[in-house]
Amino acid sequence: MQTVSTRDRLQQGIYLVINPFVKGLIKMGLTPNAVTTIGLFLNIGVAVIFVFGAERSNRGDLDFVGWAGALVLFAGLFDMLDGQVARLGNMSSRFGALYDSVLDRYSELILFLGICYYLVSHHYFLSSLFAFIAMIGSMMVSYTRARAEGLGIECKGGLMQRPERVVTIGICAILCGVVGSIIGGDYKVYIPGLPVQIFETMSIFTIPITIMAFMTNITAINRLRDAKKALDLQEKQESKAPLSKVVAIVLIAFAGMFAGSAAAQTADNSNPSPLKFPTPKGVAHELFHLQRDPNTNTIIYELNLKEDGKVDPEKPVNIYWLRYADKGQKEDLSYVQRKFAYGLQTKALGNDEYELRFVSHKKLPLYLKRSPLDKKYHVYIDANNKRIMLDRVFVRIEGGSYWLPNVRYVELTGMNAKTQAPIVERLKI
Repeated sequence: MQTVSTRDRLQQGIYLVINPFVKGLIKMGLTPNAVTTIGLFLNIGVAVIFVFGAERSNRGDLDFVGWAGALVLFAGLFDMLDGQVARLGNMSSRFGALYDSVLDRYSELILFLGICYYLVSHHYFLSSLFAFIAMIGSMMVSYTRARAEGLGIECKGGLMQRPERVVTIGICAILCGVVGSIIGGDYKVYIPGLPVQIFETMSIFTIPITIMAFMTNITAINRLRDAKKALDLQEKQESKAPLSKVVAIVLIAFAGMFAGSAAAQTADNSNPSPLKFPTPKGVAHELFHLQRDPNTNTIIYELNLKEDGKVDPEKPVNIYWLRYADKGQKEDLSYVQRKFAYGLQTKALGNDEYELRFVSHKKLPLYLKRSPLDKKYHVYIDANNKRIMLDRVFVRIEGGSYWLPNVRYVELTGMNAKTQAPIVERLKI
């Protein structure tokens, strides 16, 4: 069972509060991209407030900082709303994810533009330098994650992700404005013998930005180090199983599995594998498993549930090895296996249903949905005019060359969705 971080728990708590509002936005007809666009315009408004404050106020007037901070938090709310609108409204799309990422970068750059303009205009030159460094770090935190994930490496974590940056800037700006209205914007604290003050009212805003300048860049560097470790491990695993062999085995297997000329045979026990394959035990939410010669290592396709017991729409299926041929240990798929062989592409269809396609054969869909009989999720596949509630996929490989194995058949085991009777469909090449 995965450990849920405090940050994730807090995020889920916020979602519970904002979900009624999200449902209202969906009823109004707002799309996730529209919500993202609204967030961008609100951040432009933040920059306008900072610029206007730089031009119309003096150094000791911090009211504009406070109002800008309030709008920062309000705009930050829309960063969370767009994702929830997509999830609850079943409007998730790959372009929507790209659009959200691009506009988030624009929003943050525009925000820091306003902050730097304000600080330079009121002669906080050192603080403006740290604000610029914080902007660089913020961009690199996001870029490092995006680039790593483009290489197939999960790269999250760190102390200064976008939500933390938004909350830090927003709350500290509000506090700066409020305290400035109480004790005055020109309040300073000196230590005898030092030529400069050690604190002034504006420090409530500038000190956190200075800390952010360090923490964002540290987060980006740590992500880079973590990505390097993951890539080194990936290359080590790939060296054990050459790409050509892995892809050749799986592509040929699935091509034969779904060939239009394949002959279906029910419960055909000819040419069985010489290996005795184990049945996976103790997998709480197993959907189906895949086994193949030349060893008993098994790939598990498991339902991925969130903490609230609902299917994770971003990743409805977890995929991993049970290494029975070794010590029976659980092991993640390598990058090559996940991207070219055994991984799944998923698409939400609405009503808690998902379309699944093997990355190695995208022409034939599988469907993940809840059965009306047992109220549990199952994966269904249509083969030879029959709908099968899938339990096992077996690829029989016999002979052939190292690079071009001889796939004799692919066997689908499960239950006939119409008659509820056990069924075995063997597809021969």
